[in-house]
Amino acid sequence: MLLDTYEKAGLLFNANFKEAAGAGMQAYRGDLVLVEGAIADAEGRRKAPEALLKGAVALAEGDKLKMLAGSLDDLSEIETLIGKYKGDFAADGKFVFYVVNVAKPTVASADGVEYLLIPMVDGMVWNELVDELAMEKGDFKGQGAGEKVATLYDTLKSYKPKYEAISLADAIARKTDAKRADRGPV
Repeated sequence: MLLDTYEKAGLLFNANFKEAAGAGMQAYRGDLVLVEGAIADAEGRRKAPEALLKGAVALAEGDKLKMLAGSLDDLSEIETLIGKYKGDFAADGKFVFYVVNVAKPTVASADGVEYLLIPMVDGMVWNELVDELAMEKGDFKGQGAGEKVATLYDTLKSYKPKYEAISLADAIARKTDAKRADRGPV
């Protein structure tokens, strides 16, 4: 399974869970490594990743990603994500990214793949995605964590956003100077 391959390669980081989500499907929530950290010692251990897709929500079927959502600090990081993972994208996959510095909600396309880009400086990807799809707690009642991701994907398949459709290059050209709000002790 694809997510097992990612796990062995050290691409799953700060994992919340990785589990079955139905016949032949696996779900994951956590962070997904975009740029691995440098090798830290002679034993090959790595430093912390240099770039992450934060709060990632992924659904894989076999060796393809049916859904990938998460948060990016900078819209330019989407090019790194595409370069690393596009070969694993299913032809009918759904890809939603909450980006700190995207100008406005947009459906951006590149090489025949559509990416829903939504501004988000502060928030949790799962909660924002559930809100975007107008889902409620009852939609997930009695389901396990993996099943909830599969249910979200089923809703996302029929979701038709009414946002401007532009090329990914145009979306990147329009990015703002917004930065993620830091929280915590001073």
